[in-house]
Amino acid sequence: MGIAFVTGTSTGIGMATAVSLARAGHTVYAGMRDPSREGELHAAAAQEKLPICIVKHDVDSDASTGDAIGQGLARSGRIDVLVNNAGIGTMGSVEETPLADFRSTMETNFFGALRCIQAVLPGMRQRGSGCIVNVSSVSGRVATAPQGPYCSSKWALEALSECLAQEVKSFGVRVAIVEPGVISTPIFDKVRPDLEGTRYPHKRRINELFRASLEQPVSPFVVGERIRDIVDSGTWTVRHPVGPDASGLLQWRASLSDEEWVAWGAMTDAEWVAYVRTAFRLNVSL
Repeated sequence: MGIAFVTGTSTGIGMATAVSLARAGHTVYAGMRDPSREGELHAAAAQEKLPICIVKHDVDSDASTGDAIGQGLARSGRIDVLVNNAGIGTMGSVEETPLADFRSTMETNFFGALRCIQAVLPGMRQRGSGCIVNVSSVSGRVATAPQGPYCSSKWALEALSECLAQEVKSFGVRVAIVEPGVISTPIFDKVRPDLEGTRYPHKRRINELFRASLEQPVSPFVVGERIRDIVDSGTWTVRHPVGPDASGLLQWRASLSDEEWVAWGAMTDAEWVAYVRTAFRLNVSL
């Protein structure tokens, strides 16, 4: 079994991934910003006596990343698997979202992953083996208003992943991009309310789309188990849509021209509701 380092493990997909890998026999270093806030991961590790070591880690910090991954290297001698999961889901129109929000989203979702990759890759390359899993989203391939900050960071992560995969294959290092659809995680609880007086309807719409989708919630363990399968199977497949809606959403976007896609975003509320109810069979209302 391998030595894995997983980021953003306090809740959601990161927690589920750490538990899934540990249940499969991997030793897991689970990074989170505040390990003192005991939650699901602490409980699962204790109750099931899982090989999980929770470490303090802020992916936005060079020093914190070096310290956290350094702990794993010092204790286990190597990192075989890196799962870049830590992320934030910033939403807002391009006009009305502060530049600082764009920067902070890119710092966590893109540069945070890059920091971790650069920290573990020398060892993987020297050993001639390793697996890097970058958790993106269907939003890494489908740019939906008002997710400009989030989509931009995930598209950047996907581009980085493709470049990295080309560079490291000859060294025996696998790179996988995981693209979840709508998964029931606390990221949806952190969405800020819409701006008062906004000129743009898109945040109301996507929040309603998420609400309706989550009437039949999909567990983050669906993603955690897929990541475990990627790690254990030895697959060289790069992209992995995950969840019951992921492939359908990607196919739907591919079926539309760019002009049709833009027109979808410009619909009236009534047109949008009718479209989503028909196309997605979701009980949305505005």
